[in-house]
Amino acid sequence: METTYLQTPIGTAELKGDGNGLSSVTVLDNKKPNGTIPEVLKDAVQQFEEYFSGDRTVFDLRLNPSGTDFQKKVWDALLKIPFGKTISYLELSKQLGDVKAIRAVASANGKNPLWIVVPCHRVIGTNGDLTGYAGGLHRKKWLLEHESPTKQTALF
Repeated sequence: METTYLQTPIGTAELKGDGNGLSSVTVLDNKKPNGTIPEVLKDAVQQFEEYFSGDRTVFDLRLNPSGTDFQKKVWDALLKIPFGKTISYLELSKQLGDVKAIRAVASANGKNPLWIVVPCHRVIGTNGDLTGYAGGLHRKKWLLEHESPTKQTALF
């Protein structure tokens, strides 16, 4: 497993992966040195730079997250949420075929190891409120504002 770090507007992104694909993206509060970018992560770093500069709306990376079958099903559904759009946990549960699974869907969403690439930040409360985000609500807010089709001083 290879690791690299990338400085972003929301913190230091830690990217991990190997020849099978990107396995995790975490945003850290503390700075880490960028260092040499392993060959298997160069495309991911480039795509992240394009995303944060506003030149990319869709990631095109080979993904290899670890998780249960249910979690992977939820993460696959997250990949279908378009850039600049949000859905509620309830809507996501309905899309997955079981409105009663809302807590399990929210839990799987919270365990997403591929922040930003698998856009769990695009899932909000039914009433439109920002709700839990493993990276902190300030990052979720920043990402949603970054992806907003109409740039505003503040979305939430």
